[in-house]
Amino acid sequence: MLTFEQKIAIMESFPELQRKNVSLGRINFHYEDSAYDKKTVGYHFHPNGNGYIYAGQIEGAETDDKGLVNIRDYSEEQLRELAGAAIRSLTARPGTARQAADKTGSSGTDEQTWENADGHVLTVKPEDDMWFIHAGLNLDSVFESYEEAVEYLEEEGFTRRK
Repeated sequence: MLTFEQKIAIMESFPELQRKNVSLGRINFHYEDSAYDKKTVGYHFHPNGNGYIYAGQIEGAETDDKGLVNIRDYSEEQLRELAGAAIRSLTARPGTARQAADKTGSSGTDEQTWENADGHVLTVKPEDDMWFIHAGLNLDSVFESYEEAVEYLEEEGFTRRK
């Protein structure tokens, strides 16, 4: 089992993480560039050996109900692998609302208006890394990526208003 100091040194070796000292001698590690509201990657590392890594976005990870994995008995290799995977899982991927907004130069909160030949209007809005399509006040569809939303709209005969 790794010592507390070894675990801290491993977590500090990730330059994208920021150390945050919390109560009772515990230490958290935050990923400020997270594409999600969740920023804590390392949670409550304690001198008694306990500590957790947030793996709630990692497919197939066995987590508790908060998305955490206890790393008490992890080896250096296991801890590095899980921490790296946690960081990658919180990083914006192509097609997410944040990255698509960056590519278009919008703030990520801009609505887009789409219209078809019959004059029907739909609005597209990114929210919580999803793309929501509304027909007036009614929700029409939800997509995980901007590209999927555009493909749907184009297949339905809609074009974007400038």
